[in-house]
Amino acid sequence: MHIKKQYLSDWKKSEKSNMPTNTFNIESIVRPHILKLKPYSSARDEYTGKSGVFLDANENPFGSVSGEAFNRYPDPLQKAVKEKLAIIKEVKPEQIFLGNGSDEAIDLLFRAFCEPQKDKVLLLPPTYGMYKVSADINLVETLEIPLTTEYQLDTEKILSLIEKENKVKLIFVCSPNNPTGNQINLAEIEKILNNFSGLVVVDEAYIDFAPEKSMVHFLDKYPNLIVLQTFSKAWGMAALRIGMAYASKQIIDLLNKIKPPYNINQLTQEKVLEALDANELRKQKVEELITLRENLKNALLEMPLVEKVYPSDANFLLIKVPEATKIYDKLIKQLVIVRNRSSVILCDNCLRITVGTAEENTKLLKALAEI
Repeated sequence: MHIKKQYLSDWKKSEKSNMPTNTFNIESIVRPHILKLKPYSSARDEYTGKSGVFLDANENPFGSVSGEAFNRYPDPLQKAVKEKLAIIKEVKPEQIFLGNGSDEAIDLLFRAFCEPQKDKVLLLPPTYGMYKVSADINLVETLEIPLTTEYQLDTEKILSLIEKENKVKLIFVCSPNNPTGNQINLAEIEKILNNFSGLVVVDEAYIDFAPEKSMVHFLDKYPNLIVLQTFSKAWGMAALRIGMAYASKQIIDLLNKIKPPYNINQLTQEKVLEALDANELRKQKVEELITLRENLKNALLEMPLVEKVYPSDANFLLIKVPEATKIYDKLIKQLVIVRNRSSVILCDNCLRITVGTAEENTKLLKALAEI
């Protein structure tokens, strides 16, 4: 994936640094056999009507033994969910892919675009660990450029690397970042999008808690942009395992082509539809969590044990403490469970703390005060 060498010398000095130096062509990066693949066609793909005598899918005609109407296969493309979600996100339904958690979308991106033992992916640690796991499962080599000490993109190094490495197909940017909590500078992401002929995947699992707007509003501007989101965080539906990918229709069609036929079950689709009708309540809960986050941050800053609380645009805080592993173990003994991130690059002696209810946060602070 090439960029012009001249750009590397003057991108910091000129407003022209945001001008594309490549023309994105999805057919040039998708795996050739995926383009030629004839997808499985399910019964519900071939007949999409709501009424009739259904004798086409080998379903049980008597209904579920639980007494509920779960004997029929669900809509394989989740059209009702996408139509409602598209209104809220201000995108087109055909720009949405729904997966069994965001992890399914991540895995499918590797399957669609990366040839095993040939193509590469660029990761920007510290970041979400599933990107590397999916790469390893799919036999795709990972390259890494750590974030800066301020947990932002080292853009110059990224651009230099993709100039040299023409086998890089995917770049994953987590924003707000996990485990650091901060949002990545939008202008720096745009520089990568404008100068990379592969796909930039921006993982926005925590975007609802951030002050800056989602990059879904940039889909029409950048055909090589994919935005991941989830119902697990702000929507409070982690147990249902449903994530979203937003991209051009071309990319979404490819993901639908290779996904399992019925990857989102009927019960999940029904519950998500109910949640989408309660969008105003979601907004209220997000505001409440942001207030709790700020209250918890201020309380932690007053504790002698806490050396630093990093800025957060998510529903968690990353804190630096002396001997994090010992503190982590002591908290477990008091049945207060946080995440020890000390082994992660640039997170030495750091704990990641999810913002809980006011009562849960009080228990955490009390447990820390007793250490």
